[in-house]
Amino acid sequence: MSALVDASARHLTALKEENEVNKPGMSQAGAAIESVRNGFGRSGYIASDAIATAVYLAQALSKPVLIEGPPGVGKTELANATARLLEKPLIRLQCYEGLDEAKALYEWKYGKQLLYTQVLKEKLGDLMSGTKNLKESIDRLHEFDDTFFNEEFLEPRPLLKALWAKDGAVLLIDEIDKSDQEFEAFLLELLQDYQISIPEIGTVRAVTTPVVFLTSNNTREIGDALKRRCIHLYIPFPDSKLEQRIIESRVPELESSLRSQLVAFVQSLRGLDLKKVPAVSETIDWARTLVLLHAEELDTALVRSTLNILLKFQDDIETVDAEIPGLARQAAKSA
Repeated sequence: MSALVDASARHLTALKEENEVNKPGMSQAGAAIESVRNGFGRSGYIASDAIATAVYLAQALSKPVLIEGPPGVGKTELANATARLLEKPLIRLQCYEGLDEAKALYEWKYGKQLLYTQVLKEKLGDLMSGTKNLKESIDRLHEFDDTFFNEEFLEPRPLLKALWAKDGAVLLIDEIDKSDQEFEAFLLELLQDYQISIPEIGTVRAVTTPVVFLTSNNTREIGDALKRRCIHLYIPFPDSKLEQRIIESRVPELESSLRSQLVAFVQSLRGLDLKKVPAVSETIDWARTLVLLHAEELDTALVRSTLNILLKFQDDIETVDAEIPGLARQAAKSA
């Protein structure tokens, strides 16, 4: 067995389905990728071949995954599904402009440091006992230099929590494109070597290599240095067949004919010139809405009364309004 398959097997033991996927003529790597896809499916995440392959390779090569694509296509949910699949905790870092290491990596427990400093001050006489001159007193105090700057006084934030996780973790660095380029550069050491340098302590290495996902909605260009350290995965809007599978998995109570109509209608909306086309998350919400309303088919009145579930801008709703009868008829033909 190659090193690639060995690495995958270590991280996929939770699936317990090696025999299930060993189909005739299928390579061990192919079986492992299918195992990943099947595991995702059981947890309600319908993964494409590209997604399952990227997750497999990320584990086998111990590399982070940079997931790009429009909002609402399941980038964040992929990290959640992977955490469930591997039975590891999900540690999430939400990025935003101005994010720095104090919020992402660690902070010092200043209150605890202050308390210990006060205790040291009160015991100063006892500590200086036996010293004969100023130099000896200073040397004695130097023995306590590092007392207040060790791991006991660190308050770990998401990045450090992921490195310290004894049994490993899934680290999600969400919407990295919202952070500054300086923070992006700060991440390079972590993404390359799964370690972080803390000036007062030194280098902190991962106890167990975490599974790392970074997501981006492409609001800005991600730097080449970060991209080189990651496996790149682009998740587009799904085609009709895949989206129907997703809806069937997430909203199984929706009748199949109505599911076909719903997906066909949403797919048609994505072909229009809108400020924000509906994403998969909106499709799921609309499916749940139709179940709550006991809908049996898409008609003009139903679509108009629930269109705000799919479209988030009033301009888009007004643009689509005149097209609803035709789109609804077209969707009905697909059922």
